[in-house]
Amino acid sequence: MSHPPIAFDNTYARDLEGFHVPAQPAKVPAPSLLFFNHGLARELGLDFSGMDDQALAEMFSGNALPEGAEPIAQAYAGHQFGQFSPQLGDGRALLIGEVIDRHGQRRDIALKGSGRTPFSRRGDGKAAVGPMLREVLIGEAMQALGIPTTRALAVVATGEPVFRERALPGAVLTRVAASHLRVGTFQFFATHTTAEHVTKLADYTIARHFPELVGAENPYLALLGAVAERQAALIAQWMHVGFIHGVMNTDNMSLAGETIDYGPCAFLEAYRPRAVFSSIDEAGRYAYREQPRIARWNLARFAETLLPLLAPEEGQAITLATEVIDVFPDRYHQHWLAGLRTKLGLTNPSAEDAADAALGEDFLALLASEKVDFTLAWRRLADAAEGNEAPLRALFRDPTAQEEWLARWQTRRGAGADAACPPAARAAAMRRANPWLIPRNQRVEEALAAASDRDDLAPFESLLAALRHPFEERPEYAHFAEPATDDFMSGFQTFCGT
Repeated sequence: MSHPPIAFDNTYARDLEGFHVPAQPAKVPAPSLLFFNHGLARELGLDFSGMDDQALAEMFSGNALPEGAEPIAQAYAGHQFGQFSPQLGDGRALLIGEVIDRHGQRRDIALKGSGRTPFSRRGDGKAAVGPMLREVLIGEAMQALGIPTTRALAVVATGEPVFRERALPGAVLTRVAASHLRVGTFQFFATHTTAEHVTKLADYTIARHFPELVGAENPYLALLGAVAERQAALIAQWMHVGFIHGVMNTDNMSLAGETIDYGPCAFLEAYRPRAVFSSIDEAGRYAYREQPRIARWNLARFAETLLPLLAPEEGQAITLATEVIDVFPDRYHQHWLAGLRTKLGLTNPSAEDAADAALGEDFLALLASEKVDFTLAWRRLADAAEGNEAPLRALFRDPTAQEEWLARWQTRRGAGADAACPPAARAAAMRRANPWLIPRNQRVEEALAAASDRDDLAPFESLLAALRHPFEERPEYAHFAEPATDDFMSGFQTFCGT
């Protein structure tokens, strides 16, 4: 069966010679399609209606790449848990090309788990079914939650095992991203090449992601500021849904402002600011509450790569970069505060930012003190906005614990222009901001175990269907909204999947 035409326009391969190496995906013995994202394919302007599942499996396993694909492994470096690795690169991934989607946006199409590349070091370049299906579940959940994210187009089982702690069924993921440019991309070329290379990379990044900066007085300083602003907004969104990335290394910070790499990620259940689930994050560097600080740290590493571009003298360049990095906490706080007000049902900003921030922080402190479920507490606050406080109180061991806070919240809701908002309208707005359903850790693990260990995709497919509607309380999905059991969470760890 012939492959449909894909109008590739591969600017990274064409315009950035020396920033990547050509490589080919490994052939796999028995590809079979586990997942295909028809909605995303339509969004990309790709028509696969003439292909059956086996033909799709051949294509997205890498066995039969479409015409125009130019598979390359991208070079990058990175700080991993604070330690600099000067050469990382795509050790098990290949960018096969770029397309322009129906909205006129350029998108990367890449394979993950497609075999060894020149950057593989001692790895086998392969991936397992479980981690690749995790990318589907979490990516589609984040998309439905309105959070910028890479997405999965396909997952194909390879028909061969990969060996980790035990033999696991192998798989290849096809990932779609605004780009795969990372802080680590700049770190690689700042370390190994000249300022001219970094300038070329920066110009490409500006043209691709920030065209409004072309012609700016200092476009590279403006680039630093624009990347920082996107990260401030992104991390605030993570915090508002209880998402813990788990491995915020600089090679996992997308300059496009998307969430990328769903390895040891997890979601808060009971609210614990210090929560960390990644098995390799023994010191809690990437714990939930540390994410804004780590984002700033990563941005500082990005700024270091741009110093030769910012000003003729190093001291002046450092001063300019430091001003951007130092304002990041305030920019993050403003994004966080705006989201907080929406979650609290405050339709008009207060003249007292500090008072609204304190109101939100005190609610979180209540949740922490009684180990209340983060997602359900915010959701049940919408019921309280309509006058029904019982569902919220039921989440606390002490049903009177919120009395003082609820009185403060009600006073704030009745102040100024907020007083005019009808309770039903306020509650509806809160339910659009506070999801009923997130990827509950226990349900995710159950679905992945069924797929990996028993070739049973039914739990995965049911959970995926539910996660695509996170703000709608549907009875048929009620079991997916239930918090994980204490027994499960007491020993719960996530793994990077490499």
